[in-house]
Amino acid sequence: MPIVFKGRVFSVEVTERQFPNGKTHEVAIVRHNPSVVIIPIEDDGRVVLIRQYRASIDRVMWEVPAGRVDDGESPDEAAARECEEEIGRVPGSVERIRGLFPTPGFCDEELIFYKVSGLRPPPPDSTRRPDPDEDIETRSVTVDEARGMVERGEIIDLKTAYALTLL
Repeated sequence: MPIVFKGRVFSVEVTERQFPNGKTHEVAIVRHNPSVVIIPIEDDGRVVLIRQYRASIDRVMWEVPAGRVDDGESPDEAAARECEEEIGRVPGSVERIRGLFPTPGFCDEELIFYKVSGLRPPPPDSTRRPDPDEDIETRSVTVDEARGMVERGEIIDLKTAYALTLL
């Protein structure tokens, strides 16, 4: 598999594939580890959103926490880790909902959706923090408020809009 680009987050492979109709075509595939999408639920039912800058669209946006599954890590472990890193709390419950492929036309990344609850402060010796390129603000809102943010265009992230349909 010829990798033509390898970065910190993803790589790009250009190769030929035989399609089901028997014809061979050149394809370019973005290779990306699976990612977890976290839907953090407060004890009172509110959902925790994060606000952060996204360089690819040069915007600050509201979304649910998410992150890549590291090599050697299970998706369940990644969900708990990302929750602590991005909202600063440890989940008591991590419930896998389903996995979906958001852009299978060119990328093999699977988004695995989780509902996390029983949120509590991390242990005092925890070293988990946002990544160096993340400047995150958190906000807890009702599900109806979050859905209103989608309707008003305040939430423009598809994974977040879909995550809210799961509540």
